[in-house]
Parts: sequence; C-alpha cells; structure tokens
Amino acid sequence: MAKVVKFGGSSLASAEQFKKVGDIIKADPERRYVVPSAPGKRSPRDTKVTDMLYNLYDSVSDDRSFSEVMKNIRARYDEIIKGLGIKLDLSDEFKFIEKNLKGGADKDYAASRGEYLNGRIMAAYLGYEFIDPADYIIFDKKTDNYEAEKTYKNLGKKLAKIERAVIPGFYGAYADGTVKTFSRGGSDITGSIVARAIHADVYENWTDVSGFMIADPRIIKNPAKIETITYRELRELAYMGAGVLHEDAIFPVRQEGIPINIRNTNDPKDDGTWIVGTTSKKSKYVITGIAGKKGFCAVNVDKDMMNSEIGFGRRVLQAFEENNISFEHLPSGIDTMTVFVHQDEFRDKEQSVVSSIRRMTDPDTIDIESDLALIAVVGRGMKSTRGTAGRIFSALAHAHVNVKMIDQGSSEINIIIGVANSDFETAIRAIYDIFVETKL
Repeated sequence: MAKVVKFGGSSLASAEQFKKVGDIIKADPERRYVVPSAPGKRSPRDTKVTDMLYNLYDSVSDDRSFSEVMKNIRARYDEIIKGLGIKLDLSDEFKFIEKNLKGGADKDYAASRGEYLNGRIMAAYLGYEFIDPADYIIFDKKTDNYEAEKTYKNLGKKLAKIERAVIPGFYGAYADGTVKTFSRGGSDITGSIVARAIHADVYENWTDVSGFMIADPRIIKNPAKIETITYRELRELAYMGAGVLHEDAIFPVRQEGIPINIRNTNDPKDDGTWIVGTTSKKSKYVITGIAGKKGFCAVNVDKDMMNSEIGFGRRVLQAFEENNISFEHLPSGIDTMTVFVHQDEFRDKEQSVVSSIRRMTDPDTIDIESDLALIAVVGRGMKSTRGTAGRIFSALAHAHVNVKMIDQGSSEINIIIGVANSDFETAIRAIYDIFVETKL
C-alpha cells in the first residue's frame, strides 16, 4: 500500500506549517512519497517564493537588485531550516542558482528552484531520499507537454527501489536537461504523475481548505462541502474556474482509477473531498457544484433557412479560426447561431471576424453582445431528477436575472447558463439557494 501526498505552498510557508506536514506524514506509514510546492504566503501581505524567484530572474542584469532579492529568498529558507532545527546548509545551492541565472538560465529554471529548495528541506526534515524530477519527468520540445508513458516508466522504475522519497512539484526537463515547468499550480500535476508512476492506492492533495465547496466562498458565505465528486464533474467545474486542484492533474490518475483526496493541512481530521472515477454514492443535493467566469462576448449570426445551408456553421467557425480565436459555447436555432468567446481575445479582432463571417456566409444580421458571464451547474444527480432546468429558470426569474443562454451537455451532468456580468453573483446565489439551502 502506498500513498502520494502533495502539499501546497500555504502548507509549507513556514517552519510551523512544515511541522504540521511532518506530523501528517508520520501519522500514516502509507504516506511514502511526498510532493512539496514552494513556500507560499505566511500572511495576506506576504509574497510567494515563486513570485520572488520570477523577480530574481527579471533583476539578473542589475547586480544590486539581484543581490537584494536573492538575500530575501535565502532568508525565507533559512528561517524554515532554523525553525525546524535541522542541520542543512543551502549555501552551495544558492551559489549554483546564481551562477546558472547569470549564465543565461531561463525563467522556468528560476521558478522551479522554489520547489527544488523546499524539496531539499523536506527530505532532510523527514529523512527521506530526494529525487529531482528534472531527471525523470521528461518534456517534449515540440509540444511542450510531458511525455507521459516515458515519464511514468522512468519514474516508476526509480521509485520502485525507494521506500520513501521527496519529489519536488511543478517542473521536469527536456531531454537535454533544460528545466521546464508546468503552468502555475503545476505541483498538483506532479503529484498525479507520481501517483500514476507507482500505481498508488490514493493521491492525497493537501491544501488550506477542507476540500471542494459547492460554490465559491467569496460569493456564498460558508458554502456546503462536496463530499464525493467524479472526475467528469470536476473537469466541468475546473474548466469554469473552480479552484483547489489544477484541472490537468486529473488525467494521469483517471486512467488508473486512482482516487484523489483533497485534505486540509490545518484540519487533518476532516475527511475532505474524494475525487473518484465512478461511485454509487448519491450526492446530498441534486447538484454537485456551481462555477463560472465573467468576460465573454456573444456573436449572434442570423440568416433565414441557415439550417438547410450545408456548411454554414463550419464557415462561421472558420472566421474565428482564421483569427486564432477559440469558442466556448455554440447554442443555435433554426435561423440563428451564437458563438460565445472570451472578450479579451475577441475585442481587438472583432471587425476582422465580422468581415469574414459576412464574406463567407452572407448573413441577414450579425449582433455582438459583450460583458457576459457563463455559469456551469454540474451534478451527476441531474440525470435522474426531473425539472432541474425549470428550477434554475424559476430561481433566476425570482432573482430578476435575465438568462441570455442555456445549454445542456449531452452527458446531462452539466447545464451552462449565460447572464450579464452584473448578474453573475446574484445568479450563483439564486441557484445555490434553490438547490442547497432548500435541501430539495
């Protein structure tokens, strides 16, 4: 039996937090492989070490600024080492980092050192073996994605010989050894890769919240917690902005059926949220979660009898493709077709897109509506519950929210609603209240 445990930056921001993490790991002998992030904020006004490292990279040409930033970064790690009472000197590591950065190492290398150094401290504190992911997580230069099967094989073969190890998160390397990072939050992906490589029983992802909430706590005060969620439901919610776990962390474990357990470092007795492939457990509510994003445009194309015009939809989408704009949703009617796109991507290219649509489809009218938000209501319980969409409409009407669009996926586990940006928070509260507060 083996568990992979990943700890986020807030869980490792100080020596006090490190000690909590150490107690969690030691409490379960199955927690054999540890994936640490770089130190996060110790207080709301503090700076994450990763951001300090980006600043270090930007100041490499200014010796005075570089030395000051490097001094502050080293102080963060020295404070943790001193607080833990361990014998570890990172002087040579910092000299090597300075040499590499002044020798032309890139921004990915700079950012990755946060996890690397924290991994060194964690390994010394626990007495575990340190494994540098740059030697085992291999990226393809052509795609900038990690080479999955090669990585699983290499890392799995190495870890099979090691009883307990620390593997820093967030980065790997190209075949030539050049360090490459995942996107921000990518330590979640590293944890998932390690879990897949060793065929773990569980991947525990420890952070500063007790799992996923049904809705954003910045909008809903003390929202209910999601106890169990499927990979598919999580994917839908993560795509629409729900945080806690990097959405790409799902894929490595999903194929192996390895469950993910989101836990709270500051409340280790809480069971957190379980993310699973499938489950017989019924959701406490009809819905599993609500998530959304602001900042969309709707491009409405009208033309009589467009439904009988072969290739019409393809030509409309071609106008967006030619301008390198991806679309989010595509609701349509007999004579109408609407394309939802990110407003930031569309704004500077709108006239080019409109001209292309006119040239290729000869529509009757084209209208653009901006400042829209999309909200996803997700839940496996919706498939077996009648009237879910009706209840959403009723709740929004009661809250005086005008619905611009509604689109239900073929899987029947999600409904997407379009509203004005100004109605975003009101709409989420209304939907939450009708499904959760009323406990229907």
